[in-house]
Amino acid sequence: MNYLEGLVEQLIEKFTDAGLHILYAALILIIGIKAAGFLTSLIRKSRAIARIDAAASSFLLSLLRIVLNALVIITAAVILGIPMTSFITVLASCGVAVGLALQGSLSNFAGGLMLLIFKPFKAGDYIKTGEYEGEVRSVSVFYTTLTTLDNKVVTLPNGSLTASAVVNYSANPTRRSDFHFEAAYGADPAKVRAVLLEVAFGNEYSIDQPAPVAFVCEHNASGVGYALQVWTKNEHYWDVRHSIPEQVERAFAENNIEIPFPQMDVHMR
Repeated sequence: MNYLEGLVEQLIEKFTDAGLHILYAALILIIGIKAAGFLTSLIRKSRAIARIDAAASSFLLSLLRIVLNALVIITAAVILGIPMTSFITVLASCGVAVGLALQGSLSNFAGGLMLLIFKPFKAGDYIKTGEYEGEVRSVSVFYTTLTTLDNKVVTLPNGSLTASAVVNYSANPTRRSDFHFEAAYGADPAKVRAVLLEVAFGNEYSIDQPAPVAFVCEHNASGVGYALQVWTKNEHYWDVRHSIPEQVERAFAENNIEIPFPQMDVHMR
């Protein structure tokens, strides 16, 4: 009887000890994950992070949250009594397996690091890559988010961004806008160029340096093609794109410059 009582006491003691360890580990997980989230949120609101580029800060905060959560999980595992050597071995094995399964994600992670280090663009820049273009909203650990002109949200893998060409339209303070107009063959080219330049210099969004340029660029079936190149500040690019064509059409009408339409002359013999 004494043997049974001792065995029961030992079992109760072991179950109690195991239960306490499980309870402690659960508390560490719950409190630790919440603390990691709170700490990340606190750092996000700090003045130090406000001085960093928005894209870089988004990436760093995402990485910090992942690292803190990993530390919490490791701490909970140690409290449960899992030996660190065994835990590290299991983690390494799992890491290899997960790495093979998530090659694309690891490529995106490496791409995020490259974007953070070399900074080909930052939050707020207008970029184009492949068939997508828009304003950069954020650069996270694995993905970069764009907002298109029609307010769609595009999520791009960082790996694909570092492996393809990216056009950054916001890298320089000024940008050139190219226009194409047609005038009838009977119009004087010098007069057409003068009218185009008058419109360009008179536009409220264009700048004088570099100066606008107008020239004959092609001869089409129905008329002569003219190119107009206008420089503007980045923030006024779309204002120029929308206002110049309307002003040119009005100026052509005031100066009796005909805008041709497709036509065909047929000669009967």
